[in-house]
Amino acid sequence: MIVSEVAEILESLAPLKTAEDFDNVGLLVGDLNQEVQGILITLDTLEEVVEEAIAKKCNLIISFHPIIFSGLKTLTGKTYVERVVAKAIKNDIAIYALHTALDNSPDGVNAKLCEVLGLIEPRILVPKASGLRKLVTYLPNDKAAELLQALYEAGAGHIGNYSHCSFQLQGTGSFKPLDKAKPTIGTKGKLHTEEETQIQVVFPAHKKGAVIAALNHHHPYEEIAYEIFEMENTNRYLGMGMIGEFKEALSEKEFMDLVKTRLNTGGIRHSAFLGNPVKRVAVLGGSGAFAIASAKAKGADAYITADIKYHQFYEAEGQILLLDVGHYESEQFTKAVIHDHLQKKIANFALLISESITNPVYYY
Repeated sequence: MIVSEVAEILESLAPLKTAEDFDNVGLLVGDLNQEVQGILITLDTLEEVVEEAIAKKCNLIISFHPIIFSGLKTLTGKTYVERVVAKAIKNDIAIYALHTALDNSPDGVNAKLCEVLGLIEPRILVPKASGLRKLVTYLPNDKAAELLQALYEAGAGHIGNYSHCSFQLQGTGSFKPLDKAKPTIGTKGKLHTEEETQIQVVFPAHKKGAVIAALNHHHPYEEIAYEIFEMENTNRYLGMGMIGEFKEALSEKEFMDLVKTRLNTGGIRHSAFLGNPVKRVAVLGGSGAFAIASAKAKGADAYITADIKYHQFYEAEGQILLLDVGHYESEQFTKAVIHDHLQKKIANFALLISESITNPVYYY
């Protein structure tokens, strides 16, 4: 197995095109054609993690956080980032990062956080805008079923809990093949009319390449007439954070105790208690203060995230209980998400979860 094959498996969990624009994801160090001997999965790629990979004979590190976030101008070892990259290159270790691609995944960071906390029926908290496209094309009636099946297999026509979604409209198309044409139907120099089916299917933007490839391969015409529209609908199955509910409401103390135990945090910074039961809870691993308004708008009794600033706690405004559980603590289960996904696909391969604790924050 080579790095690109592992990357393809990771794409099925966290497509890189769904990452935020500011992010730096994918293969950061190494060669996509490099043979993989073993994989080490980590939250952060630090020097000790690279040392662990060397000791365990793993030449591919899959990291949640990217070790290279902004441009590197030197590799002299003066910063921890430069030392990590230099050591990885020296030991032929590739580094692949997922970060916000996994944040935005419906099966990623926040789905796992809901699972650990026992929240049921989780749904996306902040849906990703402009994540959907619509394909419209035309072809002979008797070829429509074959093309539709190919488009479905490429990822089109899948909306939430429904697959094979499409709209079809029949009408009459016309065309006149010119001298250099190689028409599948019709005769050069003669106007031809054909009873055709118009097909409309929706697909996520990151699957555009696969959908167009399926269209080109299975459409019978030499010249394919098609249109792709960017839809204004938000993709409610893709985005940041999640919101779910407990089966039974908890008191604020019971809730705080549960969060502290399940996340094994050394302390929770929080807004004022409201004296209300806690049933509906929003979560967003990592720095999620930007979604406080979304959590309130969706009726959450509490919001669990990290890196909330002093003045942002005021945004609770007596409407919601805000919890800052710590950045590492809110993302610590990411390693298990990556490991479990890979294990389903390559069960007999050497997949190791890093034993290095990369949390830079300590509690006194």
